[in-house]
Amino acid sequence: MAVPGVGLLTRLHLYAQRRTRVQRPVLRLLSCPGTVAEDLRRDEQPSGSKETGFEDKIPKKRFSEMQNERREQAQRTVLIHCPEKISEKKFLKYLSQHGSINNHFFYESFGLYAVVEFCQKESVRSLQNETHAPSKGMEVAIPFRSRFFNLKLKNQTSERSRVQMSNQLPPSSKKLFEVLCDAENIDDQLNTLLKEFQLTEENTKLRYLTCSLIEDIAAAYFPDCIVRPFGSSVNTFGKLGCDLDMFLDLNETRSLSTHKTSGNFLMEFQVKNVPSERIATQKILSVIGECLDNFSPGCVGVQKILNARCPLVRFSHQASGLQCDLTTNNRIALTSSELLYIYGALDSRVRALVFTVRCWARAHSLTSSIPGAWITNFSLTMMVIFFLQRRSPPILPTLDSLQTLADAEDKCIIESNNCTFVRDLNRIKPSENTETLELLLKEFFEYFGNFAFNKNSINIRQGREQNKPDSSPLYIQNPFETSLNISKNVNQSQLQKFVDLAQESTWILQQEHLDGPSISGNQPWGLVALLLPSGASRKSLGKKKSRKPANERIKVLLESIKSNRTENFTDTNGKRQISTQT
Repeated sequence: MAVPGVGLLTRLHLYAQRRTRVQRPVLRLLSCPGTVAEDLRRDEQPSGSKETGFEDKIPKKRFSEMQNERREQAQRTVLIHCPEKISEKKFLKYLSQHGSINNHFFYESFGLYAVVEFCQKESVRSLQNETHAPSKGMEVAIPFRSRFFNLKLKNQTSERSRVQMSNQLPPSSKKLFEVLCDAENIDDQLNTLLKEFQLTEENTKLRYLTCSLIEDIAAAYFPDCIVRPFGSSVNTFGKLGCDLDMFLDLNETRSLSTHKTSGNFLMEFQVKNVPSERIATQKILSVIGECLDNFSPGCVGVQKILNARCPLVRFSHQASGLQCDLTTNNRIALTSSELLYIYGALDSRVRALVFTVRCWARAHSLTSSIPGAWITNFSLTMMVIFFLQRRSPPILPTLDSLQTLADAEDKCIIESNNCTFVRDLNRIKPSENTETLELLLKEFFEYFGNFAFNKNSINIRQGREQNKPDSSPLYIQNPFETSLNISKNVNQSQLQKFVDLAQESTWILQQEHLDGPSISGNQPWGLVALLLPSGASRKSLGKKKSRKPANERIKVLLESIKSNRTENFTDTNGKRQISTQT
């Protein structure tokens, strides 16, 4: 995340004498077992998932179960563009004519929108049957019956009120810094950042609904296809505002015609044949791209990027405000999403650490939304996972150990790549490591500030440093396509910038440990200090007491750290600890 206006930090009041937890914004979800209009109630509940750590107390669903439940939920859901001011109670009463509503929420994109989930799919068809094509005067409407509707008020003078809306964007820099400065300690700061940035329940529903609407378009040609989200939208590491990656899964279509025989007869479809899988992918995406551009309401700026290594269709879904990439035959990417989903669910500290490192990298321009030589979020996530595998005892298991726990049901081979690992989270033994987030963050920067990138690679399959197979400045092995380096784009200059910033961040956190939060109430501290630009960090922290030049301080500090590095990774006695179950 870019961090504009960082100068405001020096003026923030930290409430040093009374730090309270920041109350989450009220987000209204409505559960309606009966008539919605009569059961309207507003509940105060935190956005997104439960407070960090609570996920350890609930049954952990398999990734496939979660995906199937979300997809079925999306098929019962409609998207409605509403007037700017509308009576929520009358709106729900009108829709409940078509069946009971499970829940709903409003949000703002290019106008006011409502996402309404019915209890039954039949309610959606009932609503479609009573919906009319708009009259556009001289223009002609293409008669496509989607689940994206436009609501108009017949009587403009009727009773209207502004509805409460769900936020679909990350917090502003000012809001983020305020809540971070109001935290009780650095551990609390990391958990607060996670809660501020993670995808909310509403935003997750909106993403699956968008995939479902695109699936309706593709189903005209491939009736049994599935449009599946992958990447940040589903691996639990996505932040509000991130792109929506999806792929057109045609495996169900291909499998329907197998092994269906009657006596001596075998019936097959007549099909078009093409020379390769890549050409088939290009033809399919070209047609789907044309349909999205010409028929799908809300899809704008459609680009068919068919000559890329992985052909895709890129477009903006205007109603949801999401930038979308659609690919096909991308099952390895979905499997990678499942692996990250498992790692994120195994320990409540994993996601907090990943979100923090990503935010830190974005604040210092180590990552970018523009393709180039920058480190990617995926590479940073692999580095965090690798670091947590290296702890003593390990916080996360290696991919090879997850493979040994797999049974026959988990076996998965994709394009000759072994993608087998255990899918049942309850079969993976929890870590006995109880190190604090503050300690882990500091030692993450220490570890990679001293990592021998010139000769070693990062490999989460084995969880240990290995010799690099080539001369790439940064080598992170793809967990499934093991011959590929996922960080091949990173050049030496960007890697050195990462190392320098990691070393400086180690020093900043060391000073926090020595000095503690500013009791004067006018200095940035902890995670806030890490998010400041390099010069601003040193200048601000330098006000606490006179120090040696930065490069000399870092050199002395790192020499001290190096001497104790082995001890840090093998002995946690005497360190402040925190339970992962709370």
